Amino acid sequence: MIYVALKMLLGDRAKYAGLIFGITFTSFLVTFAASYFTGFMTRGFALITENGTTDVWVMDPAVSSVEQTTNLPWSALDRVRSVTGVQSAVPLVLGTAEARFPNGRFQPFQVIGVDDASLSGLPLLRSGTSPMTLRMPDAVVVDPGGTSGKLDTPIRASDQWPHGPPLLDVPARELAPGDELLVNDHRVLVVGRSEALPRFPPRPLLYTTLSNATRILLPERRRLTFVLATAAPGMSPRELATRIEARTGLRARSSADFTEDTVRWILTSSEDVGDIAAMLTLAMSVGFGVTGVMLYMFTQENLRQYAVLSAMGTTPRVLLSMIFAQAGLCALLGTGLGIGLSGVIGELAKMAGYPFRIMWFTPLLGGVMVMIVSVVAAALSARPVLKLQPVAVFAGR
Repeated sequence: MIYVALKMLLGDRAKYAGLIFGITFTSFLVTFAASYFTGFMTRGFALITENGTTDVWVMDPAVSSVEQTTNLPWSALDRVRSVTGVQSAVPLVLGTAEARFPNGRFQPFQVIGVDDASLSGLPLLRSGTSPMTLRMPDAVVVDPGGTSGKLDTPIRASDQWPHGPPLLDVPARELAPGDELLVNDHRVLVVGRSEALPRFPPRPLLYTTLSNATRILLPERRRLTFVLATAAPGMSPRELATRIEARTGLRARSSADFTEDTVRWILTSSEDVGDIAAMLTLAMSVGFGVTGVMLYMFTQENLRQYAVLSAMGTTPRVLLSMIFAQAGLCALLGTGLGIGLSGVIGELAKMAGYPFRIMWFTPLLGGVMVMIVSVVAAALSARPVLKLQPVAVFAGR
């Protein structure tokens, strides 16, 4: 009887195509939204990922995310270094500054000050540039940080450092080694571009040494943002974090735990979570509407066939299995098409710079949503079949 049910489904190509479309749309939108969500969540803790050798992050007790920070006194660095089990501890400074380009344009940057001696926290540099170049006077390394067109500087020398009004519409190119910027009225020299991970929210990044960051950032009573600690051999990061908290009174989290804290903070604080939820609701609503209506119409138009089968002795259970087999076939094909379409469009989105990352649970989430839509639609469509009276159908009532 399952074969008969599938032949009935394939015989009405218009409604069959409508069912496939509804389920494909649901699968695509759910998978794409979930993958976009995981993409920007990954970018949200990009700074932690970049510092892969760090075992423990030490911060102010009020800090719960790498995206919302407040600074520590410099004495915190020595206090962390004095804790038994700490093999090394280096400072990391975060700040925001406006940089003035040679044509007079201003652009906000996130300034990341790394340890002068170890350069810990500096990502890989492009074109084989040596990290040691950052130790040159006034040296900085720039990165778009997931943005586009934010690092453009004039091509022509005549358009640089104008004495009159800013020249904002002149031909431009991306910053390259040898270019200069003004950061809070301090001259800095671009010595390279980095391979830093994109950020969310996107923002241009400016890496420099700690001493240089202290010079170019506006004066603050406290400047240290994080202390990055590595554990001695035989010491687990979580155990070391517990020791640091007990000895210093500061908040200390292993890299894995701090990543989870940041994800939790984004889930509760980011407006983009609501946008993703709206996309999922839209996908479910449209998918359920199209699939439910199409399957119900198909079932209504085939009541005579079901009446014949019922008059021949087919049990309601078998009729129910026929309807669910029809919904199952559409769900299987639609899920595959939707996930494949999401993968193709996702690759195009990544090429355009959008956060997109398919993880193991995103196709699974799409499949689960499709299953829910298909089961509910099939259950609603099965209702008139289960109440079917063959005599009434054949009598035209």
